[in-house]
Amino acid sequence: MNCIAVDDELFALKDLTEAITSAAPDVSIRQFLTPMQAVEYSVQNTVDVAFLDIEMDRLNGLELAKRLKDISPKTNIVFVTGYSEYALDAFSIFASGYILKPVSPEAIASVMDNLRNPVPVRDDPRVRVQTFGNFEVFAGDRTVHFSRSKSKELFAYLIHKRGTGCTSKEIASVLFENQPYSISIQKQVQTCLSSMLKDFKDAGIQNIIHRSYNCTSVDISMINCDYYRFIGGDPQAVNEYTGEYMSNYSWADFIIGYLDSKVL
Repeated sequence: MNCIAVDDELFALKDLTEAITSAAPDVSIRQFLTPMQAVEYSVQNTVDVAFLDIEMDRLNGLELAKRLKDISPKTNIVFVTGYSEYALDAFSIFASGYILKPVSPEAIASVMDNLRNPVPVRDDPRVRVQTFGNFEVFAGDRTVHFSRSKSKELFAYLIHKRGTGCTSKEIASVLFENQPYSISIQKQVQTCLSSMLKDFKDAGIQNIIHRSYNCTSVDISMINCDYYRFIGGDPQAVNEYTGEYMSNYSWADFIIGYLDSKVL
């Protein structure tokens, strides 16, 4: 399920997002501080549920709801506000819910269980990546096979970097630590990259990698990763963490202290 949350107050938006993820940890949610950002996103993406503040500058929540409905009539609108006097206006737009602030996960869950336009169950198109414990990659219900162990470690490092581009020299320092960046090592890095890309092509997931001159990164929008969800505060991901992160690789050990501090 794809949701958006729109509020022009940063802390209110944070509270709303936390309540949504607590009530429905499996949903995908995008946050917007301005209504027009939400409109632009909705033109390009299917929005199943839109959680909207009402009193916002330039374009209020009621007007935003009408625009979102014009883009996609099946979008469920849920108004989240500190004022009860807008209720009649809200339901004239056929809203799925009206929640008064402060928002609670229980109120979110009640609305999600009674949407005006039920959301069809869709397969998650993203590649699932497991970093807690041993590092594993899944495309649908299949484990992605890596023909070289170093190619798998390379992808693990790209996941760890969370979309930041990595040069061949940086990759070499991780895969072949303590070895000088020689012509031979450069060739081995290119071999690992080529092997990884071939494995992804065979699995039908080649679009998860971005490459430019001497720079490689992962497209995090195509990834469903426990580590990313943990950082985002997803309670389910926090519960899944048991003190191990990419146990296959020694270079990942230093992040465990950070992860441990978040669950204490």
